[in-house]
Amino acid sequence: MNPRPQYTTLPAPVQSRSNPAARWWQWPTILSLDAPAVAVAWQGALATAAGVSLPWPERAVLAASVWLAYCADRWIEGWRLQAGRVEPERHRFSQRWRWPLLLAWTVVLAGAVALSFRRLTAAELARGAGLLAAVSAYLLSHQLVHRSWRGRLPKEACTALLLGGGAAVFVLGRPGLRVPPFGTALGLFVLLCLANCVLISVWEAEVDRRHGETSLAQQFRAAGALAHLLPWATAILALAALVRVRPGSPVFLCALASALLLAALHRAEPRLGRIPARVLADVALLTPLALLLWGPAA
Repeated sequence: MNPRPQYTTLPAPVQSRSNPAARWWQWPTILSLDAPAVAVAWQGALATAAGVSLPWPERAVLAASVWLAYCADRWIEGWRLQAGRVEPERHRFSQRWRWPLLLAWTVVLAGAVALSFRRLTAAELARGAGLLAAVSAYLLSHQLVHRSWRGRLPKEACTALLLGGGAAVFVLGRPGLRVPPFGTALGLFVLLCLANCVLISVWEAEVDRRHGETSLAQQFRAAGALAHLLPWATAILALAALVRVRPGSPVFLCALASALLLAALHRAEPRLGRIPARVLADVALLTPLALLLWGPAA
C-alpha cells in the first residue's frame, strides 16, 4: 500500500494564471511568521489582563510551536497537491522549498523541545503536551482523514480554539492570576481569531474549492453573513468588557480595535483584493503590541 495520499485534481493549472512575484509585505505570511506574532502578542495581552508576568522561554516556546504547526499544515497541503497547481503563494513556497523547509522545521522542533525541557515546569510541560495532542489530532483529521468531509468541525473554529489555547497555556497556573479579566480577554481573543479565519474562508472560498478542501464558507450558506456580523459582535463584547469587567483596560481596547479593523477590512476587501486583505487580516490582530506603551501595570 502506498502511504502517500492521492493528489487532489484541480480544474485548471495555476500556471495558466498570472502569478506575479510575491511583494515584500507578503513574506511574513509566506514564511508563516504572522500567526506566531499574533499568538505571542496576545499571550502578552492575556498575561497583562491576568496581572502576571511571563519569562521569555514561555514566549519563545509558544512562537516556535505555532510556527511549527502552521508550517506542518502548509507542508502537508503542498505535498498533497500536484506541483505547480497550488494557488496561494504561502502554499507554493511550502511546495517549492519542501525539503529545506523540512530541515528548518526539524531544527526549530529540536530547539523548542530542548528549551521546553530545560526551562519549563512539569505543570507547563503537561499542559503543553495536551495542547500538542490537540494540534496533532487537528492536522491528522483536517489534512488527511476528514479533508473533504463536510460534516467535520470547521477548521476555522479549530484554529481559533487552538490559538486561544496556545496563548493561554503558559499564563494558566501563574501565581496571582486574576481570573475574570483573564477569562474575558481569552474569550475575546478566540472570537477575534474566529472572525479572522471566517473572513479568510469567505475571501478564499474558490481557492479552497480548487484545493479540494472543505472550509466554513463551503459548509454553511450563512458564512457570508457570519463574516459580516462576527467582527461587529466581537466589538460590542469588547466594549462591554471595557465598561463592566475592567474599565479602561488597554487589553480590551486592543480587542475592540482589532474587531473594528476586521469589520472595516471586510468592507474594503472587494477594493483591496484577496491577497492584501489576507495579509492585513493578521496585522489587525497585532494591536496588543501597543501594550508595550502601557507597560506591565496596564
